[in-house]
Amino acid sequence: MEQIRVESLLVNYKTLEKFKRFKEYGNQELTMMEDLQNNIIENDSKSPFYGIYYGNNLVARMSLYEVDKKYDYYFAPPQDYLTLWKLEVLPDYQGKGYGKALVDFAKESNLPIKTSPRINSQGFWEKMGFVKAYYNMERDLGENPLIWLPEGVQEKES
Repeated sequence: MEQIRVESLLVNYKTLEKFKRFKEYGNQELTMMEDLQNNIIENDSKSPFYGIYYGNNLVARMSLYEVDKKYDYYFAPPQDYLTLWKLEVLPDYQGKGYGKALVDFAKESNLPIKTSPRINSQGFWEKMGFVKAYYNMERDLGENPLIWLPEGVQEKES
């Protein structure tokens, strides 16, 4: 079994071209593409995306942002945390540990993690140790965030 390696994805035309294969291709990628075309960001700038290649194919990816503790409504005491989203594994590669490898990579930061799961992915997130966030400022936006807590971190009481 080949070692699964998560790597930071560079913002360049090649990477953004590969993103078109993912369902959750949207504003974030289009903005990066626009920035590249307008030369605001250099080719090969660091992006918030991380991915896993199988050969030359990008088969799994996620987006990871660090959020400053002053915006923390979820954890006690308030602290910096990660927002994980756009986690996606291409259909032919699902069930092979790529999604888990991406989540484990995020957990290595030892910061609390918040995610808003897509429909039908709840079981995956529960297996990864995520729980429903009870204190939820975003419920009005139709989100039902799930959170993961490193040892010693508590969820804020609602």
